[in-house]
Amino acid sequence: MASPLDGIRTIAELPIENKRVFIRVDFNVPLEDGKITDDSRIREALPTIKHAIERGARVILASHLGRPKPGKTKGLSLEPCGLRLAELLGIEVHMPEESVGDAPKKVIFDLRAGQVCLLENLRFHPEEEKDDDAFAQQLADLAEVYVDDAFGAVHRAHASVHATAKLFRERGCGMLLEKEIKALGGLLIGPEQPYVAVLGGAKVSDKIAVVEALLERVDALIIGGAMANTFLAAKGYNMQASLVEVDKLALARTLLEKAGKKKVDVLLPVDLVTAASLAASEGKLVDASAVPENTMALDIGPRSVAEFAKRIAKAKTVFWNGPMGLFEKKPFSSGTFGLAQALADSSAFTVVGGGDSAAAVHAAGGDLASKMGHISTGGGASLELIEGKKLPGIEVLRT
Repeated sequence: MASPLDGIRTIAELPIENKRVFIRVDFNVPLEDGKITDDSRIREALPTIKHAIERGARVILASHLGRPKPGKTKGLSLEPCGLRLAELLGIEVHMPEESVGDAPKKVIFDLRAGQVCLLENLRFHPEEEKDDDAFAQQLADLAEVYVDDAFGAVHRAHASVHATAKLFRERGCGMLLEKEIKALGGLLIGPEQPYVAVLGGAKVSDKIAVVEALLERVDALIIGGAMANTFLAAKGYNMQASLVEVDKLALARTLLEKAGKKKVDVLLPVDLVTAASLAASEGKLVDASAVPENTMALDIGPRSVAEFAKRIAKAKTVFWNGPMGLFEKKPFSSGTFGLAQALADSSAFTVVGGGDSAAAVHAAGGDLASKMGHISTGGGASLELIEGKKLPGIEVLRT
């Protein structure tokens, strides 16, 4: 089997000594009142940045943040990220007020070996999201080597991850992107069996392609979260006020039939925690076939967790994407946290898709995150890779 990294050089293999190195990072962090509430994306980029500094590169970092309107949007400057990065690295991070033009050029061409500069939010320029060639050329003019370490952005053909990369002969991936491609790509090219996938989250419609792709590879598919409501309804259960995608009931039945033909076991919740509203301070545990009138399913119950955990314990490979319920609220967090514990206890190679699943593992506490094989930093990108899609930001790195 070909390696998922075929044709892609890693930063360790690139000639970066004393060169101006453009590193596309993902500093799209959550902010409240101008303060970073979770700096994990900045921390994830540190190994690549430190590697470049230690080898004497002149480091140019670039990222997007949020969804600004064209021009500068108040509150979406990358300045807080630059300040936090400077604290973490213990060195000055130079911050020009622009990402292209004379301001960054002046700063960058004055950088000495081992110094770092962070460009302003790339999305202040609408050309970034349009994969604009002229904008890409302006970014490319700043550097001699290109490194992509922003896994959370590789599924989008935006200028800094696609058109810019094409303009460099010396291009490759950073350490975080290398780790992501190995872990998620490995699930496509020969995962150790039994392979169990766990899907949760709100909608079947968001994950149709993923379910289709997984049915070709897994031995069992575990479905929880609001997504499970649609499958339970498709089997004839009355889900009362629960979120059900009525227009996807036929599709859910088709997917269950397909799984049967492929001898893939589909495990659905057998018990649920219900309440009359999302704001409820407590939930009621019921059988999945007996959801009380005017209530909705907001978590899976302990019997479901035990059934799912039993299946995970037998697996050699597990992929998890999507929470089992409204885990942000205490009465509805046990299912998701119980599942996270089952993955942590498993001897399988466990891969957690980014987004809510990654947040849930960290929220579960008890150092469960350190017991996972790989926690992805990109929700959308990890799902598209699992689907077997070719991601523009990865493919452009292949030489």
